[in-house]
Amino acid sequence: MTTADATVASLIAHGIDTMYALPGVHNDHLFEALFQASAAIRVVHTRHEQGAAYMALGAALATDRPQTYAVVPGPGLLNTGAALLTAYSMNAPVLALIGQIPDADIGRGLGHLHEIRDQAGIIARLVDFSGRIRGPEAASGLVAQAMAAMRRGRPGPAALECAIDVWGRKGAVAMEPPLATSAPAIDEDAVKEAAKRLGAAKRPLIVCGGGAQGASTEVTELSAVLQAPVLGYRRGRGVLDSRDPLSVTLPLGHELWAQADVVLAVGTHLPQQRQWGIDDQLAVIRIDADPEEPARVQPPAVALIGNAAPILRRMIDALATRNTARKSRKDEMEERQAHWTKRLGKLAPQLGFLAAIRAELPEDGILVDEVTQVGFAARLAFPIYRPRTFISPGYQDNLGWGFATALGVQDSRRDTPVIAISGDGGFMYTANEMATAVRHSIPLTTIVFVDGAFGNVRRIQEEQFGNRLIASDLVNPDFVRFAESFGAAAERARNPDELRGALRRALARRDGPTLIEVPVGPMPSPWEFIMMPKVRG
Repeated sequence: MTTADATVASLIAHGIDTMYALPGVHNDHLFEALFQASAAIRVVHTRHEQGAAYMALGAALATDRPQTYAVVPGPGLLNTGAALLTAYSMNAPVLALIGQIPDADIGRGLGHLHEIRDQAGIIARLVDFSGRIRGPEAASGLVAQAMAAMRRGRPGPAALECAIDVWGRKGAVAMEPPLATSAPAIDEDAVKEAAKRLGAAKRPLIVCGGGAQGASTEVTELSAVLQAPVLGYRRGRGVLDSRDPLSVTLPLGHELWAQADVVLAVGTHLPQQRQWGIDDQLAVIRIDADPEEPARVQPPAVALIGNAAPILRRMIDALATRNTARKSRKDEMEERQAHWTKRLGKLAPQLGFLAAIRAELPEDGILVDEVTQVGFAARLAFPIYRPRTFISPGYQDNLGWGFATALGVQDSRRDTPVIAISGDGGFMYTANEMATAVRHSIPLTTIVFVDGAFGNVRRIQEEQFGNRLIASDLVNPDFVRFAESFGAAAERARNPDELRGALRRALARRDGPTLIEVPVGPMPSPWEFIMMPKVRG
């Protein structure tokens, strides 16, 4: 087998059925191997390397399964850097296959096409695992190691390099089967201590991050047992159904944080410790797959390392032996929710559009947000009913990630309606991938809110810098005609009612993409509900 044949065969053996890619001379043998294996693995080719990487990221987030992309070295790698960085911050299992210059010349600075100094060193700082495939006999084993590394402990991305003259090299190959990944043993004493503290808590609060997405059943049950509100912001949205009165977003979570005596943090960096403060009256219990995470800011009262679902199940069982019956907080929480719903009414323009989206998006439909005014409001107020149906870019919060990532979400979940929301600024980062959406008949619905500016930047300049505006205005195409020029469906909606009708037509169309342009004016600031002050410590 060639190195490329062995690599592709190993990817298929690990369940990879799609390669997001942009071809080039360094990877010609890889694409020949993909052609030969096309019955088992398809190639979705994009118009820019960042599109391929973001699509793999979106597919990984939507499916919770490893996804892969392939690009050339040097500029190809660097063009995918933002997506790899985001995959790392979002704990997404994305495998990057990166070409290289001729093997014998790596590191010599001879000026080869796409040569970059210390490419391996650059890659290593973006991923959890990296390696170089040096021949066919090593390919399968390295793929197996990369796949295992992406699922071990805290999930994350991996990358493998291969030189231009190594992909086509032939040799004997022993295929390496998928490697087993073992979960750490659950600390039963820590479970008992956590259950003791939660059972005695008068004002418990559960905070969920992306690591809780696979533990929705357990979080829901524990919340009901303890009558503990569940705070989900961005990556933690959907773990507890928004229709449950105990499901809270950031503003009410801030209020509850000030009153809590025990916080259970599940699969989250818990930025609230830094932003909202902590004191001796608040005990923190951490559940995290990364053994280094719980004590990163301050040692918790209890730390439990491993997958959230089985740990929470043990905790629920331990609580069952205690008298933990709690009075229902339904009336109290509904009153608190109503208070914040009224306060959030300040964001009425954004909320009107979000209500239109929610009315048309099915319960299992997926919303992909973006760094935009409507996206900020969605993180605070868009109802989410199921896990993995609200996809937000994590702490990188990188403008322009949304459209291409949503293409990957929709491509990997063809049976599920997906809506991407973008501003005109963010959409233009990867708008060229409309060609990819049409070429591969990806039925994504994209809403572009158009205000002719980097709206958040402009408002900050207006409010904090005496209306001295600089570098915030935009020149845009007619987005409807832009999309139609690729062969996509497109229309314009000027208000929430028109948006509902446009969405109804778009979601009924499953043979290709739809773009909906929504002209808007300046929108009210959400920042008082996001950048909330310290309340403890």
